[in-house]
Amino acid sequence: MFYNDFTTIWSTAAKGLLIYVALIVMLRIAGKRSLSKFNIFDFVITVAVGSVFASTLTSKDVKLSQSVTAIIVLLGGQFVISKLAWNSDRFERLIKAEPALLYSGDRFNTVTMRRERVTEREVLQAVRKSGSAGLSNVEAVILETDGTMSVIAAGDTSSHLIYRPVEGA
Repeated sequence: MFYNDFTTIWSTAAKGLLIYVALIVMLRIAGKRSLSKFNIFDFVITVAVGSVFASTLTSKDVKLSQSVTAIIVLLGGQFVISKLAWNSDRFERLIKAEPALLYSGDRFNTVTMRRERVTEREVLQAVRKSGSAGLSNVEAVILETDGTMSVIAAGDTSSHLIYRPVEGA
């Protein structure tokens, strides 16, 4: 009722262990970028790698060599795309979202907040988490490309470079 025979179970366990080890090795080679907080591109790669992993475990038709090849292609593609983005601002803007200014100059940017689907409560939560005593101590709150919010303390505006890629700044 739960299994056909032990051969299938042992085969699944062996494939699972081997693909797990292969994935760990490949992620180690791919570097920290593959494990960082996600932008949309990283999220897609992660879901695709997870799908390959699951298919390897659950399908008799998917060979281990096919799965390893697919993961190498996905992580290799991520490596190439991140290198292209590093070398070209234009390409980076094409594949990644821009950070968005949610709060600045003692006012909430409601147009941006609505577009990004961020509530005032979420901005205030980010301010509290930053250790700030209140909005009077905050210069700006920025929604980063990975979905986190950065809180810039009042008086930390010595460099305008920090706002360079921020939409609405």
